[in-house]
Formats: sequence, C-alpha cells, structure tokens
Amino acid sequence: SFARSFGSSSVTSIVSQTQAQTLEQQGKAFYQAGRFTQAVTVLQQAVRSYQQQGNTIAQAIALSNLALTYHQLGDWQQANASIASSLNLFARSPSSAEGLLATAQALDIQGRLQLAQGQPEQALATWQQSALYYKQLNNSDLLTRNQIEQSRALQALGLYERAIALLTELEQTLRSQSDSLTKVAELRSLGEALRVAGNLELSQQRLQDSLAIAERLTVNSANADDVKEAIALTQLSLGNTARARQDNLTALKWYQQAANTKVATTQLQSNLNRFSLLIETAKISDAQTLLPQIQRQLQELPPNRTTVFARINLAQSLAKGAPKFSSTDAAALLSSAAKQSEQLGDRRTQAYALGLLGGLYEQAQQWSFADSLTRQALQLTLSTNAADVTYLWQWQLGRILKAQAQQGIDVAKNSTEAIASLEEALKTLQSLRLDLASINVDQQFSFRQSIEPAYRQLIELLLQSDLDAKEPKQENLVKARKTLESLQTVELQNFFREACTDIPVAIDRIVEQTSTLSSDRTNTSAAVIYPIILPNSIEVVVKLPNQSNLIHYSTKVERIQVEKTLQDLRQQITQPETQRSLQALSAQVYDWLLRPIATQLSKNQIGTLVFVLDGFLKNIPMAALYDGKHYLVENYAIALTPGLELLPPQPLERQEIRLLFAGLSRSVDGFSPLTAVEQEKEGILAKIPQAVVLLDRDFTAKALQSQIEQTPFQIVHLATHGKFSSDRTQTFIRTLDRRINVDELNRILQTREQVQTTAIQLLTLSACQTAEGDERAALGLAGVAVRAGARSTLASLWSIDDRSSAFLMVEFYRHLVENPSVSKSQALRQAQLTLVKHPNYNHPSYWAPYVLLGNWL
Repeated sequence: SFARSFGSSSVTSIVSQTQAQTLEQQGKAFYQAGRFTQAVTVLQQAVRSYQQQGNTIAQAIALSNLALTYHQLGDWQQANASIASSLNLFARSPSSAEGLLATAQALDIQGRLQLAQGQPEQALATWQQSALYYKQLNNSDLLTRNQIEQSRALQALGLYERAIALLTELEQTLRSQSDSLTKVAELRSLGEALRVAGNLELSQQRLQDSLAIAERLTVNSANADDVKEAIALTQLSLGNTARARQDNLTALKWYQQAANTKVATTQLQSNLNRFSLLIETAKISDAQTLLPQIQRQLQELPPNRTTVFARINLAQSLAKGAPKFSSTDAAALLSSAAKQSEQLGDRRTQAYALGLLGGLYEQAQQWSFADSLTRQALQLTLSTNAADVTYLWQWQLGRILKAQAQQGIDVAKNSTEAIASLEEALKTLQSLRLDLASINVDQQFSFRQSIEPAYRQLIELLLQSDLDAKEPKQENLVKARKTLESLQTVELQNFFREACTDIPVAIDRIVEQTSTLSSDRTNTSAAVIYPIILPNSIEVVVKLPNQSNLIHYSTKVERIQVEKTLQDLRQQITQPETQRSLQALSAQVYDWLLRPIATQLSKNQIGTLVFVLDGFLKNIPMAALYDGKHYLVENYAIALTPGLELLPPQPLERQEIRLLFAGLSRSVDGFSPLTAVEQEKEGILAKIPQAVVLLDRDFTAKALQSQIEQTPFQIVHLATHGKFSSDRTQTFIRTLDRRINVDELNRILQTREQVQTTAIQLLTLSACQTAEGDERAALGLAGVAVRAGARSTLASLWSIDDRSSAFLMVEFYRHLVENPSVSKSQALRQAQLTLVKHPNYNHPSYWAPYVLLGNWL
C-alpha cells in the first residue's frame, strides 16, 4: 500500500515560535496545498534566517521540515542531507526537554524517509531510538504515533505477528481514551496487519471501528481535512480487506468512496486498486473509463517511491492480458519506473521494475531481452540484499533458461543453469523467516501464484529425462523429492503465517528403522510414495526400505484431466449409491500412482504405504484406490505424512494407556447432534478403562485445557464436530461453549508440553470434516497434525454416519490394545476392513475417510 502523506500535522508539530515564524507558516500552507516546490523555497529561507539568528534548535527543526518536503518531491539526496544536518545540529546543542522532543521528532522523520527508500530495518531502528526519548519525556501521544510507525516497518519486514502484538497492546492503551485521529490511525494499522496475517474477519472489525471513530470526529472537528483523509485511508483499507475476502462488489464500493478524497496519493491508490479489481473481474469497459483519470494523476504527481510503484501497479494490471490494453503501454510504464527509481537512488524499486519488464519480454518469448533485463534486476537485488525480491528474479531467470532449453537452444547448458537458478530461488525463499504469502508489501501476491509454481517448475526440470539416459539421475530424484517436501513445509508456513518448522528432512531414517522393529516384516516394512502433479504428467517417486536408489515412473496426462478425475472421485466417494462409477475413477488413480510399482511392493513384502500427497490428491483417501479387484486398504495399511521430520519412530506403549475422551452429542452451532457419541465412549472405555471423560456439559474449552495440562495422556480422543479449512481461522473443533481454532488448540497442547515430559502418542478427531468447496481444505488437517504435538493424528476427511464412525473407532482401539505388535496404521486398516465386510457399511463412503497422519507405528 502507498505510504501516507505526512501532512500538515507533522509540520505543525515541530514549528518553533521565532522571527522566521511567518516563513514557516507559509511553508506549512504550501505543504498542505501540495505545492512542495514553493514550500522548499520558503523553508530554505527560514533555515537561513534561524542560522543568522544563531537559533540552532529552530534551525534544526526547520531542516527537519525541509527534509519532509523534499521527501514529497522524491528528492532523496536533498531530503537525506537535510535530515542529517538537522540531527547533527541537535547533537551539538545543549540538552533540554525542548531539544530532546525536537530530536525525537526529527528521528521520526528520518525513519519515514528510510522506509520510503526501502530501508525498513534502518527505519525500525531509528523509530525505536526516538521511542526511548518519548518515554524519557513521558509523552504518550507522540509515543503512540511512533509505535504505529514501528508497526509499519515490522510489516514491511514481514514480521506481522510482532506488528499485531505491538498494535494490540496499543489498542488496549487507547481503548479508555477519547476519540482521536491517533486512535483512528492505530486501529487502521492493526486492521491492515491483521489482513496481511490472514485474520480477515478481525481485520474488518478493527477497520470498521477505525471508520466509526473517524466519522464521529467529523462533528465539530478542528481538523476537517485530516479527518476526511483518515476516512478515505480507512475506506481504502476496508476495500483491500473485502477484496481479500473475495467480496469484490464491496471492495469496489470502498475504493470508489476512498477516491473522493482531496489527497492525490490516496486518490491514486484507490483508483489503482479499483482498476486492477475491474480487470480481475473482467469489467473491462469500466476499467477503460477509469484509465485516463489514473494516467492524468500519474503525470501530475512528482516522482517518488510512491508514484514509481503506482506506475508498476498500473503496468501489472495492463499486462494481465485484457484485450483492450496494450503490453506496450505496460512496458513503457515499467521502463519509466525503472528510470525514475534509478534517479531516486532506489535500487530495490529499480530492480523490481526491471525484473517485471524482463517478465513482459519473457511472455513475448523475446529471450535475449528477457534474459538481460532479469540478470540486471537480479544483480541489483543481490547488491541491496533484497532477498524478498531476489527470489522472484532467480525464479524468472530459471524459467527463461528452461524455456530456451525446451526449444532446443543450448539444451545442456540452459538446463543446468535453469536448475541452478531455481535452486537458488528456493534457498532464498527458505532463508526468509517471514510470511511467505506476502513477500512484497507493495504488491498483492497469493501463495499459489507467487511461490508454489517455483517449486513445481524445479521438480519438473529435475524429473525430465537425462540427455543420455531414459531416466533422471539419482541425484536429481533425491533433489526432486526434497523439493516436494520443502513445498509441503512452505505451504504450512503460509497456512500458519509463520515459520512453523525447520527445513524438512527425508523420512528414510524412519522407513529403515521400521523394517527392523519387528520380526514380522509384513506388518512393519513401509514404502514411501511421492506423487507429483505437473502440467503435463503425473510423476511418482518411491522409496523402498533397504534400497539406496529411488524409483521413478511417469504418466503423460494433462493436469486438467487429473484434477477433473480427482474432483469427480471425491464427489462420488461420499455418495453410497455410486459404487460402480466410483470404482472406475478410483482404478484410474490407482493406475497412475501404484500400478507400475505393484509387483515390487509385493516382492519387497511391503505392509504399509506412506504417502506424501500433492495438490488435490490430499482430498482423496488412498485407502479407496481400486486395483480392479480390491481396494488398497485390503492389501496395505496406509498413512500420510506432510514430508516433515517426524517425532522419533516409537510405537505406542500399550501398558497403562491413559486416554482423555471428550465428546459432544448434542446439537450446537448449527451442527446436527452426534447420537452415537455415547456408544463410541462406552466401546472405547471398555478397551481403555484408565480414561477421563468430558461429555456434553463437561466438555468446555477450559475443562479441556485443564485436563490436558494435569494428566500425561497418551491418547486424546475428541468425538466432536470440527472443520478443516485452508483458512486457519476457520479450522476448529467445537466444545460446548465455543469453537477452538487450530492456533488455540496448538497453544493448549504447547502448554501441556511445558508441564509434561512425554508427547501425546495419538490425537483422534472422530467427527471432523474438511470444508465443502475448499479444494485445499486438507491443508487444515495437515496443519492440525503438524502443530498438535502428537506423534500421530487420526481424523476424517468428510462427515459420515456417526453410528458407523463409532463402530470403526471402537474396532480401531480394540485392535490397538489387544495386539501390541499391531501398529496404529495396521489397527486402522483392521477397523476399516471390518466395515468393508459389514453389509451396511461396505461402501467406501463409510470407511475410507479416516486417515492417519504422522507416525504410523
């Protein structure tokens, strides 16, 4: 989003009463009117007047105001020189409360300059220094404004959780205070941080609070223009949040209202956001009508980082391929942005513009220009340590080299360099310990557009047949598998909006150990299956125990066909009357994933298949794959893992198992009653008598936390409604009194880890389901499994008849407890087989949705 104009309040706050007061008042008036060149002239005169009077403090203050005005003109050299001179004068002046206050405010201005020039680390350090002065002076009002600025720097660095924590603390401080523009700005900043962190509902609430206060201030306000601008900025933010919620009509309404402001930069940003959304929603005629106004605004504003990014934003919208707009216009805008940022000395923004220009040439398949511009952009980002932009151009260069190799241009060299460039891009991504969904704070990126494809393109390159062989090298197979596991990690980081785990490791160690834990090789030997969906093929990599080489096979099939088949299968598998068509679809998926390896699995006496699933495959229960005669579960135990490092491979200790059973049989929150929960409880307690029960009125969020903290349960069984979603705020379990989302569940279990010394062996969620219509809902299930702190998680992919669920759960625990040599995955298989043979429950819709994630022992 655009940096705020630093308006009259910033200038007014440091105006000193001297003989040059008239000049400064004139400068202030010019500044307010946006006549920055005239403001510079009179402020320069004020500086000279103070210097002649020997009034060092007033001279330093005037220099600070001058720096602020140069900032609006985009004259960074003069702005930086003025603020440096100001701070130098303050440093040489005698210490006083007046001087300390003015110094703090000058530092605030320096922080704004640093942030506007793409230096968020320096800006944060500067604002933290000025905050110390405000605390020393006990000036809470200016300290609050300072901390709002700090939150902007934290967000620019991707440290959204820290920004939210800081702003939430401020909100508590301001809650008891009367309405003010500071309160409006703080709530708006909090709403913006919450949006970027993915909490869209709370973001909207805080922004609505901000708008309500601003609208109340319009009555009897002495700063009417400032209030109107605050309203416009909040309307702009509300539009961004509505857009993130995919409420496009509401977003367009907010953008249109925000554009009514008199402040040119806010008006421009509102129109740009509206224009891009009109393009995105194919309202081309409306976009055409708006374009001349945007172009006129761009010409009228002085060159600075704000207007440079405005040109970049407009170019990106024009380049999206709408037939009424020309890519030539987009290229001209990017070329202009690159030149202006070079003149401003903003190498980071220059690199961004050059890289995007290279991307336009890439789309036009003009490889020489694309290669040259991308390398220029990459060199600039490397010289400025801008890792959050560097990965974009490393990835783009890899694509350009890959495309040339595929067209037969210097194949060996370009293929090798493409792999190297893509590997560097992923290393850069992994080095960024921040919210990977919002890498660049000046642009809106989605994970599926800006991150995931880089991993898939590297995998595709690595799995292409070697020039001199029919199969990829083992080295490349290992890299491809590791890249898929890394993608799983980054996807979860994006889900949680934080780095939730270290770089993943291959699970070979666990696979090898499992083959020696028991003399019964049939039960313990595990093969790991890595299916990968690429644009034109399904690739499968397989790890067999005690074999150093990975196995690879490929089926040529278009992604669109794969996804259509998987979607049809998912729809039919939940309907009990679709047995025949279901088996046909399921057999097709079996042929893609397992038919080529079936003989070797049998030869190696594999008992368990561990899947690291990709894409929409995560919504399909592997147990229901059909080989023409049998479902997969009839031959193998099955487990899933997100490819992350698992907790140590340790079987469940069967002696003195302690279990927490928490269930909700009654209807709450729109969910239907679970009438078989009592049956499920009685059946499980018959097998595991050492249990604590929280049922219905006893099953509250507080009671759950209390019990988990107090007792070292090996198994936590939750027979209650819940939902898994790609939105972590909508991933939850339900207690009697409220929902517990995945973040809170994680906190409850982390508290347990601080009290108890042993990990939960098994977390069972017997009545949860993935959100309908959410193709990536299984991500929520993986998120729960990873963050629960349990070695294994047993859950269901869709809601099923609760009597069959209770039946399966009782059977699962019976096999788990009565036969110590049976693994958790084998116990689940035996329970599912019981339903397969049951006349009422033999359709996969009853037994297939149960999946075991994590440790399968």
